[in-house]
Amino acid sequence: MSLNCGIIGLSGTGKTTLFNCLSKSKAQAGYGGAGKTNLGQIEVPDPRLDKLFEMVKSEKKVPTTVEIADIPGLMKRSSGQKGGNKFLTDIRQTDALIHVLRCFDDDTVPHIEGSIDPVRDKEIVDLELIFKDMETIEKKLDKYKKASKAGEKDAIHGARVLAELMEHLESGQRAATFNIDKQDKKYIDDCFLLTIKPVLYVCNVDDESVVRGNEYTRKVKKALEEENATMLIIAAQAEAEISELDDPYERKEFLNDIGIDEPGVNKLVRKAYQLLDLQTFFTIGPKETRAWTIRKGMTAPQAAGVIHSDLERGFIRAEVIKYDDFIELGSEQACKNAGKCYIEGKNYIVQEGDMLYVRFNV
Repeated sequence: MSLNCGIIGLSGTGKTTLFNCLSKSKAQAGYGGAGKTNLGQIEVPDPRLDKLFEMVKSEKKVPTTVEIADIPGLMKRSSGQKGGNKFLTDIRQTDALIHVLRCFDDDTVPHIEGSIDPVRDKEIVDLELIFKDMETIEKKLDKYKKASKAGEKDAIHGARVLAELMEHLESGQRAATFNIDKQDKKYIDDCFLLTIKPVLYVCNVDDESVVRGNEYTRKVKKALEEENATMLIIAAQAEAEISELDDPYERKEFLNDIGIDEPGVNKLVRKAYQLLDLQTFFTIGPKETRAWTIRKGMTAPQAAGVIHSDLERGFIRAEVIKYDDFIELGSEQACKNAGKCYIEGKNYIVQEGDMLYVRFNV
């Protein structure tokens, strides 16, 4: 299972710079809504995988991956611009959004709105997504209204729910903050709303502001208080330079110089994981040590299905070792001898960091 995140924001915010250092690509940024969506894949950094690989001495190490899309900068009324609907459709294909806000001054990079104001920029993008959601809801609401005239009770109730959501959107609020009963979610689930997606806000700053932030990041933090949203401060240009360094010592020196202990993109990936309620389990063997991604709450058979559909179809049981136990005892056999290898059935909920060996028969 791969994480699918879309990087959004206005032109000139540093979206593509961030995308390139995440995916090690050389994509070119579009300006003023021009360009196409750049697609990439990044490896999820996980020190636990490195430690297991070192201990097991497999032939290869396989990290889990993240799919990421750099969507061209939005503009006011993007849905009415040439290609605007395509960009908004690309956003619809994502599971979560990384909204990059420009929080740095640079006279060589003109701002599309003429001045630096990340809170205003956030509102511009939010409104574009809201406008698109309103179009979607309006079409479905019309269908329910027609069915309501025939006296269909479900359509009458659905129309009421959608009308309340439309009023919520018209007030400038995202669908994610709409209070809806669990049984009524069926009326909006098939709408694939843009503003219902979880969002991580990234404040792109200069090198000097990466540790303490600046006046722009403080304004963003205040604006996000009511949304209970997650914010991360990253210096995208510095991250791009770090990603170009192959020498671990040079990387460490660079990080020390700007006052951070690890690349900001590593924190970004972990935050995105949390945003989507994902977790990692591991498999080990002589051929490979591998990390796998699943959604929290998945059962052992479902996790086995991420490895291969045959494993889920013919699942018998899973042998589970906790990561910490393996590290402490040093080997699979030592864990078995100590009673730290657990036999779990079809109802077992896989936990973060579990090491699985799946028994199956097809």
